[in-house]
Amino acid sequence: MSTIAVLGNGRVGGNLAAALTRAGHEVTVADRTPGAAADADAARRARIVINATPGAGSLERLAALRDELRSTVLVDVSNATTDGPDGLPADLLYPGSSLAERLQEALPDTHVVKTLNTMLFPVMTDPAALDRAPTAFLSGEAPRAKQTVRELLTDLGWYNEWITDLGGIRTARATEAAILFVPHVIRSSGFVPFAISIAR
Repeated sequence: MSTIAVLGNGRVGGNLAAALTRAGHEVTVADRTPGAAADADAARRARIVINATPGAGSLERLAALRDELRSTVLVDVSNATTDGPDGLPADLLYPGSSLAERLQEALPDTHVVKTLNTMLFPVMTDPAALDRAPTAFLSGEAPRAKQTVRELLTDLGWYNEWITDLGGIRTARATEAAILFVPHVIRSSGFVPFAISIAR
């Protein structure tokens, strides 16, 4: 069992918090609206912090928690984008980089691991519901932190063979760019759970 703080209680954060609680973890949730006191309190007491806040404001919000996040594993599941007129992602906020890289730069004493950002949120906690095996990618600099996240994914129903370690945090720019698929798939097929998968 781990002590986990989920920052953001929208569909993504709420879904993850509920699933991790069912898996036996001690989970605290901070509202998706930035609040210095609530964020700091949740982060200070957790060994693992999950960033499920809206990606456009994540960097500023988490950078303010530099002391609280020291030596913590920060699981970043957000994508930083600008929105189109229909509210769906339009463009990357950090082209040529990624939110995960910016977070690691702003939080040098935190172990940032990018994952679960290449799928619609229901798949994060129920990957076996899809007809074909999805892929969860890991990007990060610290092997032990990535192992911790791999174990969390297992608790969420991910088989080890469905998890692919891409390497360092710089690889997160590739998975974050995959968000540009999402609006086109949704407009084509509707809001039906899907994920990117590596077929071998």
